[in-house]
Amino acid sequence: MKRLFAALLLCIPTLLAAQPMPARMQSEISHLFDFVTQSGCRFNRNGAWHDTAAARSHMEMKYEYLSGRGLIDSAEAFIDNAASKSSMTGKDYLVQCPGSEPQASGAWLRTELTRFRQSGA
Repeated sequence: MKRLFAALLLCIPTLLAAQPMPARMQSEISHLFDFVTQSGCRFNRNGAWHDTAAARSHMEMKYEYLSGRGLIDSAEAFIDNAASKSSMTGKDYLVQCPGSEPQASGAWLRTELTRFRQSGA
């Protein structure tokens, strides 16, 4: 009985990670990916500027890695863990849109998430 219980405990992280993503959270994260792509902004990661396609690709890669381990449970967790700072250096990602000064990507994405939620989409 103890072995069965121990085996079940070992399976819990895998079962949790395999749970389907709630539709609202999926919609919000998909919107944020599209927002990045359509923004016309440039993104700075560890001192190098990247276009929207590279920024999205990098965020998607981090998202897939983290969500596969059950570490993304909300759009806010996506922003905090995959889209706002380097996992290697801890440096904030920056975004610079035309005619604007660079700003932290986390704050920029949170503002858009709030707008998206208020729009009722």
